[in-house]
Amino acid sequence: MKALKSRITRSLPTEAFVATCDNSGAKVLKIFSVKGHKTVRGRIPAAGIGDMVLASVKKGKLELRKTVVLAVIVRQRKEYRRADGMRVKFEDNAAVVLKDEKGNPKGTIFKGPIAKEVAERWPAVAKVAHMVV
Repeated sequence: MKALKSRITRSLPTEAFVATCDNSGAKVLKIFSVKGHKTVRGRIPAAGIGDMVLASVKKGKLELRKTVVLAVIVRQRKEYRRADGMRVKFEDNAAVVLKDEKGNPKGTIFKGPIAKEVAERWPAVAKVAHMVV
């Protein structure tokens, strides 16, 4: 996992519901932890593009519901600024379910674009994506 070149605005706090954009069987995830996130006492941890999160499956296939999965945030509505000065935002918040901590995605098809920052940080996710913005 590489470091990000731009400072991403973390717009998805814990307890947020996020749609998935892959064909893993999960439809809606609820974020309950952000991996590697340090914060001050009393502040709610939040995730942004490229962050790995622990989430529980709220809607989806019966065998996946009520299970804990790893996921990576690939789109967020809140705009963020890239190092070259461009500001980027997406229509929705979306995540991709992972098989393991190395970043291998569970699904084989992603619907919609993923951010360039995710493709740089997670090469296995970038291989499956057909559109990188």
